[in-house]
Amino acid sequence: MSDVLDSRTMDRLEQAYSDNRLLATFPDDLRGALDGRLEVIDLDVGDVVLRRGQQVSYSTFPVGPTMVSLIVDLEDGRSVEVASIGREGAVGGIISCGNIPAFSRAETMVAGPAVRVPLDVVEEAKSGSGHLRNLFCRYADYLLAQIMQTVACNSFHPIEARAARWLLTAMDRAGSRLELTQESLAGLLGVQRTTVNAVARQLQDDGLISTRRGVIHVHDREGLERISCECYDRVEHFFGDMIGPGGTGRGRGCD
Repeated sequence: MSDVLDSRTMDRLEQAYSDNRLLATFPDDLRGALDGRLEVIDLDVGDVVLRRGQQVSYSTFPVGPTMVSLIVDLEDGRSVEVASIGREGAVGGIISCGNIPAFSRAETMVAGPAVRVPLDVVEEAKSGSGHLRNLFCRYADYLLAQIMQTVACNSFHPIEARAARWLLTAMDRAGSRLELTQESLAGLLGVQRTTVNAVARQLQDDGLISTRRGVIHVHDREGLERISCECYDRVEHFFGDMIGPGGTGRGRGCD
């Protein structure tokens, strides 16, 4: 029984290394050093990876379709997504040093697997790997860029363009079938549900999406790209500039 479990765990870890764009850049010697110290978990929609003020004790790397939103909650009960993290990134402790409290809530929006690593293991690996220090430094720049672009997008772009941008980003991670209610999407975009309902109806009338029982199906990606703002392309291109397939991007290192 244990041999079967070990074999399955190893298969899931090997798949995770190819299904997360940060893990995919880890060289063989780093993977060997992390053997037995990584855990593959399954996240369900609504699972909270981090709560505001909680001490960060794990780094979590979404795998495949999994998508986690960083959400800022206000005292009046409103909330808004400031960044979304999928297979290109990680949540918790990656862009900081040591065990510190989380500033925002990290909640699972699209279910799927993730790799969880104790933060002390992450810190140990960073101290011994120039690749990892450089990679996480670059990822910090990318995540900050995404947050800044989200602020600009939320301030100036119409809700139709913002919704299209969010759906395109989700498609990159989870495909054309998104298990997401319009109420959840409204919360992520920081608008009323009635506003998102009106946008969804227009997108359906235009043949771009269809909605049914908490699921959004995207039928016309090119149509979404036409009405989306420049924010989607700008953030995705910046990921290539900073990280790319090998983790070194097209710029200079920082270690």
